[in-house]
Amino acid sequence: MLRAHPSLLRELVERSERLRRRLASGGGAEIRRQLEDVTYTLCVITGTRQLDTALYVARQQLSEGMRREQSLRR
Repeated sequence: MLRAHPSLLRELVERSERLRRRLASGGGAEIRRQLEDVTYTLCVITGTRQLDTALYVARQQLSEGMRREQSLRR
């Protein structure tokens, strides 16, 4: 299975969290559109259909990548 580069995953996760906070604190249509774009991208990259699931999968992939990298350094 192909996986997105960790830096791209990290950036998308951080952006989605930032946009969700902005939307919750009164963000308008532009913030909603940006969040929809990030959601779509995350879902495509992770092979999921919902943002919460995509975030979970992205975080799992980031965590696995960090563990693999640490084990290679030992």
